[in-house]
Amino acid sequence: MASLKALKIRIGSVKSTQKITKAMKTVAAAKLRRAQEAAVAARPYASRLEAVMASLASTVTVSDSSPKLLTGNGRDQVHLLVVATSERGLAGGFNTNIVRLARRTADELIAQGKTVRFYLAGRKARVLSRFYPSMIHHDRDMSGHRSPGFAIAHDLAADLIARFEAGEFDVAHLFYSNFRSALVQEPVVQQIIPVPLPAISATSATSSGAAVEYEPDEESILAELLPRNIAIQLYRAMLENNAGFFGAQMTAMDNATRNAGDMINRLTIQYNRTRQAAITTELVEIISGAEAL
Repeated sequence: MASLKALKIRIGSVKSTQKITKAMKTVAAAKLRRAQEAAVAARPYASRLEAVMASLASTVTVSDSSPKLLTGNGRDQVHLLVVATSERGLAGGFNTNIVRLARRTADELIAQGKTVRFYLAGRKARVLSRFYPSMIHHDRDMSGHRSPGFAIAHDLAADLIARFEAGEFDVAHLFYSNFRSALVQEPVVQQIIPVPLPAISATSATSSGAAVEYEPDEESILAELLPRNIAIQLYRAMLENNAGFFGAQMTAMDNATRNAGDMINRLTIQYNRTRQAAITTELVEIISGAEAL
């Protein structure tokens, strides 16, 4: 049985931990509101841009002169998995769920005979190097960016496009967590290079049948919009991840605070019982000594 001193030290340690988790929960709740507003505000623009591109893609005849970001390079062998996670932990299973989806997709592609490479965007994605040490194609350092900005997404998109044009991969998939609520974050995968044609043509922006005349021509506009669309999708994923991280962290710290409170109650009861037993033992010894005299 633990001594009274050991129990007292442990209770103090748990109380200190409870203060930390409670403070982290408060900070995460404050940051969640702003992050959620940013993620929700970015969704209409990203969706509308995809709709505009759908309209343009439906009017373009695929040929050798078409943008490669739209038609691809004609191959489907090398797949680049862009795994976007947070830089910090203490958020429950937030990062683990994204990594698990990436691993499942990678295993499926490998089973199909495809070559898989990983592009890591986030420190917590580095856990993949334990399972696929020879498949880590690039590890993007995001530690210097505390909040997502479009400039970061633009740099990521430019790097991915340059690697695609250099022939380093054929298809790129983006993994991130879609923010639903503070309690629900859904890991998703989205193909970003090349832009999936079936998904685009299914959401035409000119479904009303109105005649639209483009100036300049559709292919020139697509050549300009395709890189921007990739940057926007990356930016949206970063915003969704940011909101999801704070929601998951707030929930995890709330649970940790509650568990610390339960542990303090149990340790306090154990401390009181041990103290009462020690007092009883001392009284028995005193009474026994008095009777012996």
